[in-house]
Amino acid sequence: MLGEVAVKINAEARSYDAFVDGEVAGSIVYEQAGDRRVVFTHTFVNPRFRGRGVGNALVRGALDDVRAKGLTLTNFCDFVARYIDAHPEYADLLDATHPGHVLGL
Repeated sequence: MLGEVAVKINAEARSYDAFVDGEVAGSIVYEQAGDRRVVFTHTFVNPRFRGRGVGNALVRGALDDVRAKGLTLTNFCDFVARYIDAHPEYADLLDATHPGHVLGL
């Protein structure tokens, strides 16, 4: 059974990491673009944890952090784009000038 997914930012590695039972189960790699914008470049979930909701919890946690910090998002990750497409309540985080890769928005 999958334990609780905890999402933590790793500023040194420039990633959001999803932990399950103390183990890194997945990550979103990001870059800082100035003071007010973050760029998501890639999401990875360890194959042992795929299909168990880790990726969705990771994206949700990262997007919630972006919102809490008052940042905008440029996204180049297909997984994140699909998540935002399915959860339009996060679409407002996409930077109007530099949205990156978006699907049905």
